[in-house]
Amino acid sequence: MSVHLLLSAGRGPQECAWALAHLLHRLEGEATRQGLEIHRAQTVPGDRPGTYLSVLIRISGDGAEAFAASWTGTLCWQAPSPYRAGTGRKNWYVIAQPCQVDTPHTTFEEADVDIVACRTGGPGGQHRNKASTAVRATHRPTGIVVVVDTERQFSLNRRIAMRLLRQRIEQGDEAAGRAVTTARWRIHDDLVRGNPTRVERPEASRQS
Repeated sequence: MSVHLLLSAGRGPQECAWALAHLLHRLEGEATRQGLEIHRAQTVPGDRPGTYLSVLIRISGDGAEAFAASWTGTLCWQAPSPYRAGTGRKNWYVIAQPCQVDTPHTTFEEADVDIVACRTGGPGGQHRNKASTAVRATHRPTGIVVVVDTERQFSLNRRIAMRLLRQRIEQGDEAAGRAVTTARWRIHDDLVRGNPTRVERPEASRQS
């Protein structure tokens, strides 16, 4: 079992990228103690060394989904800013959301296509009206249907129908892939500051 979790500093100040690095370290440590495996699939560094604008991680192992859920939502790293000594702000927010990473790919097999000969109206002469030379092709896994009657021979219309189905399926996969990418980028703008689902602090602050 594995799940992807995207951590983002959103549009926050540089302290949020610093907070993300600390929260990521805390998350990885907790995952290791629970016997889970963490892999950093993608990282976007911040302006400061050792900071991150976003990190995409894959969590694998038994209980990965429940673990990810415990880290989902607005996360708060509570500590003074390391960059601005004069500011009194101590709460720095990061968002963490599960996301889909694998883009869909539909395997096209001609065995999955139902071909039906049919007649269509319109121009084409007497032959087209009397003979069922048109093709209605249905790709069962996706439900995509194409009707081809451009040629006077059934075999040619069938060949065109297969080509059109392939194109439609590829276009559908591309559109779904773009939707996955768009949804992942939208997470960066979903950060709500305040009312965090989880608050973490440096170890020294915990002990004091």
